[in-house]
Amino acid sequence: MNLTHHLNDYPYASKRSVVVGKRGMVATGQPLAAQAGLAVLQRGGNAIDAAIAAAACLTVVEPTANGIGSDLFAIVHTQGKLHGLNASGPAPALLTAQKVQQAGHKEMPRFGVLPVTVPGTPKGWATLSEKFGKLPLTDVMTDAVFYAQQGFPLSPVLARMWDRAYSAYKNHLQGEEFAAWFETFAPDGRAPRAGEVWRSPGHAHTLQQIAETHARSFYEGDIAHHIDTFFRQHQGYLSSADLAAYQPEWVDPIHSTYRGYEVWELPPNGQGLIALLALNLLQTEEFSTKESEQTYHYQIEALKLAFADGLAYITDPLHMSMDVQALLSADYTNMRKQAIGQRAGEPTAGSPVKGGTVYLATADEEGNMVSLIQSNYMGFGSGIVIPGTGISMQNRGHLFSLDASHANYLQPGKRTFHTIIPGFLTQQGRAVGPFGVMGGYMQPQGHLQVMMNLLHFNLNPQSALDAPRFQWIKGKTVEVERTVSESVVSGLQSRGHDVRIAADSTAFGRGQMILRNEQGVLFGATEPRTDGTVATY
Repeated sequence: MNLTHHLNDYPYASKRSVVVGKRGMVATGQPLAAQAGLAVLQRGGNAIDAAIAAAACLTVVEPTANGIGSDLFAIVHTQGKLHGLNASGPAPALLTAQKVQQAGHKEMPRFGVLPVTVPGTPKGWATLSEKFGKLPLTDVMTDAVFYAQQGFPLSPVLARMWDRAYSAYKNHLQGEEFAAWFETFAPDGRAPRAGEVWRSPGHAHTLQQIAETHARSFYEGDIAHHIDTFFRQHQGYLSSADLAAYQPEWVDPIHSTYRGYEVWELPPNGQGLIALLALNLLQTEEFSTKESEQTYHYQIEALKLAFADGLAYITDPLHMSMDVQALLSADYTNMRKQAIGQRAGEPTAGSPVKGGTVYLATADEEGNMVSLIQSNYMGFGSGIVIPGTGISMQNRGHLFSLDASHANYLQPGKRTFHTIIPGFLTQQGRAVGPFGVMGGYMQPQGHLQVMMNLLHFNLNPQSALDAPRFQWIKGKTVEVERTVSESVVSGLQSRGHDVRIAADSTAFGRGQMILRNEQGVLFGATEPRTDGTVATY
């Protein structure tokens, strides 16, 4: 793969070119977070330290998508090996489907105390630091604490997302338990505007405690006590016992081979398996050009089948009814390919033999590379903020089902299906680099499209991210960006697809990528759909 292939001649490339560096690189969706990671590299930290620095900073400078109460997943390459970290938290030990139903709900609510699961992000940072970091967390998290205490000015894209979230939350968040959300994120009775400075001293104090105690305060100390007290006061189920019992899990990444490269994802409970299932279905297909109705049609149909399987089977691996390797097997792939026809189909799950998000990428001159993603889910998450702490709690529990026959049926201590997925690319065992695309169920769709752009259509990393995207919604409905050609749209419609042209490109994901060539040169790219920056030296 030539990383600079077609650097200037791809019609949908942005005016930005690929960023090239050698000693270190950080790519995030927010410039201040990228600079925080780069500063750690320049102070002698490694790619793992830089990833933690950027991730902690993102809880401050992009709170519309993540927070201290988030979950985290990461793929780390170091000393020639890939390591996966699953820092997603389970349902509280006292929460059951019956209790949710007795509270008057027919499905898991989106807001409030009930969908809050144990946050994994703070312990995820500490676990990464303890295993692979070089610098103390108090040094690594300095910039995050600074921006929370002193404030930072909002960019136009962030301000627009914040205002959109505020408009929704002011209608949905009714109750005393939501007061701290408005005090923290709408202190003037509205969302902060572009150019205005937002600060959160409570957030700064919490981050400082996490850094000084390696997250023990969050799970066993003063912060845990505050969380426990809040949930008791508001008839929630998350407790200090849940926090104290939590441990992230080191896992082995899974992969599929596509055109001579290994595309790596984390195993369930994340949805990375969906991207691999779709790539498997397309790996032997030949496409003349990216921008054709045939390419879009086959990509859409492959993703439909992959999602049908993923939504039917992916859950906490302790509760999965299907073996991951059975789903990825050649026999199963060949069987599922028979379901792809020339017209739009209605997806159903197959039967193999049983056996709101931020993404960042970092690399250093020692060969370490990190693909990290963390999220509150659905923007700001549950609407629950622990008063005085800046901790915005996730609402991952919204993905649980109250149907006892469903794979993600709510059970105490169970982890649900998870949307956030980091990706990594290797070639015959050589680390090529981290990649990711944020955005709920768009994420595996973004992984598929970006990897095909890079590996099948030979686009350079920046063009691979810039290229027009689609998003399968449900059934035969698919949304496309306005930059998708009329001929592709009409061609898809003639095949029976219900094609909708989206007005807003933010729904199509926001990604970053860092790739290293055999000479050790780093090539970084980020999205025109976000405020992304690649910082290097």
